[in-house]
Amino acid sequence: MTVMMPAPIDQQEDEEVLVPHTDLPENNHQPMEVVAQPETANAVESQPVEDPPSSRFTWRIENFSRLNTKKLYSEQFVVGGYKWRVLIFPKGNNVDYLSMYLDVADSASLPYGWSRYAQFSLAVVNQIHNKYSVRKDTQHQFNARESDWGFTSFMPLGELYDPSRGYLVNDTLIVEAEVLVRRIVDYWTYDSKKETGYVGLKNQGATCYMNSLLQTLYHIPYFRKAVYHMPTTENDMPSGSIPLALQSLFYKLQYSDTSVATKELTKSFGWDTYDSFMQHDVQELNRVLCEKLEDKMKGTVVEGTIQKLFEGHHMNYIECINVDYKSTRKESFYDLQLDVKGCRDVYASFDKYVEVERLEGDNKYHAEQYGLQVSCYS
Repeated sequence: MTVMMPAPIDQQEDEEVLVPHTDLPENNHQPMEVVAQPETANAVESQPVEDPPSSRFTWRIENFSRLNTKKLYSEQFVVGGYKWRVLIFPKGNNVDYLSMYLDVADSASLPYGWSRYAQFSLAVVNQIHNKYSVRKDTQHQFNARESDWGFTSFMPLGELYDPSRGYLVNDTLIVEAEVLVRRIVDYWTYDSKKETGYVGLKNQGATCYMNSLLQTLYHIPYFRKAVYHMPTTENDMPSGSIPLALQSLFYKLQYSDTSVATKELTKSFGWDTYDSFMQHDVQELNRVLCEKLEDKMKGTVVEGTIQKLFEGHHMNYIECINVDYKSTRKESFYDLQLDVKGCRDVYASFDKYVEVERLEGDNKYHAEQYGLQVSCYS
């Protein structure tokens, strides 16, 4: 199968009026790299919270394949005056993946109500080709209830234990953790507009999936511009007009200093309070919303915008192996359903999407005058 995506659309004209203009603060701190050994695990000096300290901890685990334990902790290391350690499950935490977490080493002895915030990455180093090292980033506010945080499905065990992949060399695994300690955010006083130039969307109860979709669409300048150009009248009510409700929402996201409510938009969908507390399918919502907007854009200056932005094409084909026969069919799409489970990244998901399937046995393809044939399908 061949997948063809739409050509990029020129978004330069008037685009400058569509994005917030905020001077973001410079981040002047320089990461500090420290390779921790058992006898010097606490050698990372703490730094003031105002200048967030960053440190890299390296953990070499020998005789890895012979480990006979469900979970294993690293030596402690100190970042920002706090004690940390890495926690791994060599055979997976009830999954067929290496599981790896960052853990607050002294959580059991900390005072009641303790909390700390950190951005961090965990990595398994590829000792043959460093560019193939597996690294994942996240952030978390650690506390007594959640004193460790990380990735249950870090990387497939099949890849990890395959000697040819380069992760286990001489039965030694190298794990890296890079930790950046930041001051705890007080969400009641946090000013996202001041800090980032952007504001968020309020959750009505179970509308986080919708908020993520709306934020994604909002950050497509051409789409946002098209929404602003959809004709509405002064007699329209946002709660009864999807175009006007979306225009109002995008305007507030652009110019409001505080988080924006989505109730007018969901009312324009015909939703009631019950719908706002039900988890809907984000892909289905995207399709319905695009169809509604596409219909409203007909006969206007922005007609065809949805198609220009989101339409792609893929070519399905069936090719017989033993006879000269090939059938192709071109289809359009606005979105693709990609498998995530077992795929290392989005590129692997695309590879799986277009992989060739062999039709044989009871699943042979009927090729017109040639009858049933062993074929390849994609």
